[in-house]
Amino acid sequence: MDHRRIVTEAFEAWARGDGHVSRLFAEDMTWEIVGRSAASGRYASASEFEAQVLEPFGRRFPPEAPFRPTRIREVIADGDTVAVLWDGAGTTVAGTRYENTYAWILRLRDGKISSGLAFYDSIAFDELWHAVSPRAPEGGEQDSSIEPGQQGAG
Repeated sequence: MDHRRIVTEAFEAWARGDGHVSRLFAEDMTWEIVGRSAASGRYASASEFEAQVLEPFGRRFPPEAPFRPTRIREVIADGDTVAVLWDGAGTTVAGTRYENTYAWILRLRDGKISSGLAFYDSIAFDELWHAVSPRAPEGGEQDSSIEPGQQGAG
């Protein structure tokens, strides 16, 4: 299985607005955000990470113009581990611009992400997290589920 290709294609689709890398999450995936940002910590499952980080992050951007990767700088793979260095950006519901650079180290199992380790500029993230209130869920949106293309970057 070509883990590099699987992850690269998921990021490229997300950048085009055709999905989100979260569709690769195994339900028993663990995720850790390193550092001291508002979202830093360990998440025991995909659903916990989505509900506590991705969904409230994504609701800080309009559904018609979600946060997305703008540049994939590097994808490096070694066995079941894939490291992705990428830039992302979006205009928030408050009209401000959010940009950040992320380094994600992903471990895959059977083509799904079984664990993730994320690094990013925590100052930029915290400015967004504290200054921009999430919009209320719309129509079919629920607080604990995410529509493709509307997730954030933890």
